[in-house]
Amino acid sequence: MAAAKRKRRGGLAVQAKRPRKNQEDSKQPAKLGDVAEEAEEEERGRIPGPVCKGKWKNKERILIFSSRGINFRTRHLMQDLRMLMPHSKADTKMDRKDKLFVINEVCEMKNCNKCIYFEAKKKQDLYMWLSNSPHGPSAKFLVQNIHTLAELKMTGNCLKGSRPLLSFDPAFDELPHYALLKELLIQIFSTPRYHPKSQPFVDHVFTFTILDNRIWFRNFQIIEEDAALVEIGPRFVLNLIKIFQGSFGGPTLYENPHYQSPNMHRRIIRSITAAKYKEKQQVKDAQKMKKKEPKTILPHDPTADVFVIPADEKPIEIQWVKPEPKVDLKARKKRIYKRQRKMKQKMNSGNAK
Repeated sequence: MAAAKRKRRGGLAVQAKRPRKNQEDSKQPAKLGDVAEEAEEEERGRIPGPVCKGKWKNKERILIFSSRGINFRTRHLMQDLRMLMPHSKADTKMDRKDKLFVINEVCEMKNCNKCIYFEAKKKQDLYMWLSNSPHGPSAKFLVQNIHTLAELKMTGNCLKGSRPLLSFDPAFDELPHYALLKELLIQIFSTPRYHPKSQPFVDHVFTFTILDNRIWFRNFQIIEEDAALVEIGPRFVLNLIKIFQGSFGGPTLYENPHYQSPNMHRRIIRSITAAKYKEKQQVKDAQKMKKKEPKTILPHDPTADVFVIPADEKPIEIQWVKPEPKVDLKARKKRIYKRQRKMKQKMNSGNAK
């Protein structure tokens, strides 16, 4: 029985029109092999859809902020890290008087489970805390050799919000404290897959290299043509101080024996310059003492004149005639000038009479 449609205002039912059959539908069904080949051709020519159709499962959020008293270079470094890490959040600067345990509460309020905290001291030393909030572990570093994106002006470039590759030095797997730091860096710097603010592209790589007992951070662009690397920036060096079991404190898991505090480093430099100055003063005092000492007269050595050739003796000439006196031209000019002046005075006096 054919389907019928009713009018809204009450009327007779109208039979629905049957769809017309196309000529293609009337043909006989194609064989299964031909259908499979056509499907394969369509798959080859089809443009793949976007990668970010999946579900966002990794809910890592990073809080990046600092204490008061940082300089412009640290502020620019924080801005660069926030730009490179779309899963990061910002917060206002924290007072120096507050204890570091307060940061765990700030992370909880911001709904963040990782934290990068920059601590400035004496307006010249910068420390970085990497922490897994609120249970730990956490690591404290001294940041050295900071170069920001605006300062470097490299030729590399990458899409804002794209996901990076993380490249680690093989030395990270040799020692246990480096293995712990590797896991902490992976969880902080890796952008979660399918993050709403991230882009579904991988066009740059973060490298962490161990050299001279320090961790060197670099950011490179991956060129599509030949997979070459071009540096983008920023760049900095992390000198490990301590690794703690808790977040921003707790028992010490590892302490770097090669670490030298900035105060001690400056003290050594001052002592070296002071030692140089003292050495120069001692040399001057020794020279003065030598000058004041009486000179020791050595006895004449008879063999000293063995190779001395005597000079030819010149005949003595005796002058029998008195030499002519030298003419003083200046005195002569003065006398002539006086004579002329007297003659003019006489002439003037005669004319006046």
